[in-house]
This record gives sequence, C-alpha cells and structure tokens, in this order.
Amino acid sequence: MRDLLISKLIVEKYFEKLKSSLELDVAIVGAGPSGLTAAYELAKNGFKVAVFEERNVPGGGIWGGGMMFNEVVLEKELETFLRELKVRYTLREDHIVVDSVHFASALLYRATKEGALVFNNISVEDVALREGRVCGVVVNWGPTVRLGLHVDPITVKSSFVVDGTGHPANVVTLLAKRGLIQMKTEFPMDADSAEEFVVEKTGEVFPGLLVSGMAVCEVYGGPRMGPIFGGMILSGQKIAKIVNKRLR
Repeated sequence: MRDLLISKLIVEKYFEKLKSSLELDVAIVGAGPSGLTAAYELAKNGFKVAVFEERNVPGGGIWGGGMMFNEVVLEKELETFLRELKVRYTLREDHIVVDSVHFASALLYRATKEGALVFNNISVEDVALREGRVCGVVVNWGPTVRLGLHVDPITVKSSFVVDGTGHPANVVTLLAKRGLIQMKTEFPMDADSAEEFVVEKTGEVFPGLLVSGMAVCEVYGGPRMGPIFGGMILSGQKIAKIVNKRLR
C-alpha cells in the first residue's frame, strides 16, 4: 500500500530529525522574529540549533502585521539584512515597509536552509537545571499541554536556551515562579523607547538562559512596541553574537 509507505517515510524522517536534536548548542523557544533571526545567524555560523514552537504555524506575530494589515515596519539600518535574505521591501519616510507574509516566509526559509530545525506543535513545559545553570528544555506535544493531559515529557540538552516567546516570556516565567528570577511587568506601548530597550536588555537573564525580543520587555519591565519589528531582529542578531562568543 502506498499509504503505508507514506506513513513510514514521515515517521522515519521525523524521528531521525528529533533524535539528532536531543543534544544542541542552542535551543530556541518560540519561532517569532527574534528567535528565527537568532536561529538563522547561529546556524549560518555552524552551530546546532533547533527552534521549538508550540503553535502549528511558526512566525510569531509577523504574519498579522498591525491589526491584521499584513505589512510590518523596520528601521532603515536593517536594509542590509533584508538584502541578505533577498526580501522585497519599500522605503518610506526613513523606514522600511515589507509584506509580513513575505518577510515571515523568508526568515523561515533562510533559517531552515542554513540548517536550523523548527519543531512546531511542541511546547516547552520546563527547563533542565544542573549546578545552578539551565542546560536544556523539557518538551511535550503542544496539544497535550493545552488539553492538560497527564503525559510525561522528554528532555533536550543544550548549551544555551533562548526565551523568544514574546510577551508571556514563558521560559523565564518558569524560573520566576520558583523564585530564581525577579520579573517586572511590561509597560504600555512606546515604540521609540521599546526598540532601544529590547536590544539593550537582550542577553543572559540566568546562567544558560538568554532572553530576546518582546520577552525582554516582560522580564525587565520595558514598554511594548507593536508592529515595528526592527528591535526584534536586532535582538536576535545580538543573541547570536553573545552565543557565538561564549561557545567559540
């Protein structure tokens, strides 16, 4: 039966991919703009990277643009990065405007083409901790977690974990609930301050755990910034530089 062959091919290839990702240089939680940018930059430099996204569709908040008007805005300084990704864009009033579907697709394509693996429908429900340092993530099927089913997870080992989960900062929250990290509350919208704040505060928040993108605002109490994505891209690039320096 051809149906059986198709099933075998899917199962064999998936578990081959999963098995190869049980030990990583970097585990990135959340396939939003900062996570995908970090994955692209790290994979491009030869690091073993996997991104774990709890939803079916990776890309985070890029797809919807602002209020489902599927355009996003970036700072002009990211023009070189967009050219590298071969993304079409328009310059308007010293800013870059790009179709959000095109941009999200380009980020996903280039990150995976460089060798980063993206596991969608996978939730990170905890971290692995050893000798006071985060050393991996504890993963389960996304629907299993959402339905509250009692199914035990598995562990993925990694030298670094990146929380790129956006406004909830899901991974950092796991440690905050245990009193290991102090978190603040995200402030109201302010694109001017938020862009700079996100990039400045991107980095290691706990040994082995880094925070990027809008999760930075949730952790450190910065203002949210809405449908402007330059700070998130720059945050992902900064994560890659930090990891590159530490692992080299």
